[in-house]
Amino acid sequence: MAHLSEENLERARRLVAVYPERRSALIPLCHLAQAQDGWLTEEAMEDVAELTGVTPAEVRGTASFYDMLHTEPVGRHVVAVCTNIACMLGGAYELLEHVEERLGVRVGQTTADGEFTLEEAECLAGCDTAPCVQVNHRFFGPLDADGFDRLVEDLASGALAHEVPRHGILCRVERTVGLRAHGAAAGAGDAHGAHGDDGGAR
Repeated sequence: MAHLSEENLERARRLVAVYPERRSALIPLCHLAQAQDGWLTEEAMEDVAELTGVTPAEVRGTASFYDMLHTEPVGRHVVAVCTNIACMLGGAYELLEHVEERLGVRVGQTTADGEFTLEEAECLAGCDTAPCVQVNHRFFGPLDADGFDRLVEDLASGALAHEVPRHGILCRVERTVGLRAHGAAAGAGDAHGAHGDDGGAR
């Protein structure tokens, strides 16, 4: 298990400084921690709690509410197949059955090599590309069985590395100029004069 790295702790402090209340940075800090390890470790959640002035239980409670945050290990690629009405009419359930067979796992499971975690999504808001699939929050569709097989091959070979980073990375570019805040030093509960970053990812 991993605590936040020194680099990420510094980024976290800069991020906290953007907000008038430390606890307001809770979700952005969770994304920052997830970008480090691909999921939120207990130790990282303890660091987030200390930085935001809340309890680790509150961090876990918040993180467990949101689908984009994971408090258990997941694969390098989190694959979500939408089965809502538009995708269902386009063959989403047949696609999901094929995906389970192709990956060798059921919904909610991770492949033995740690490469893929499979999820079923209620709606990915990609109705114009039904059936729609998300990989690490990047959209693909419409996909059929052959299209999914090609997607898996491209992900495994690294051909899509420029487009689909490992799970947890929301953005490859860290913002260097953001809100200007004034007041006490970061970590004291108030914002200070600094450039914020989005805490998200590279």
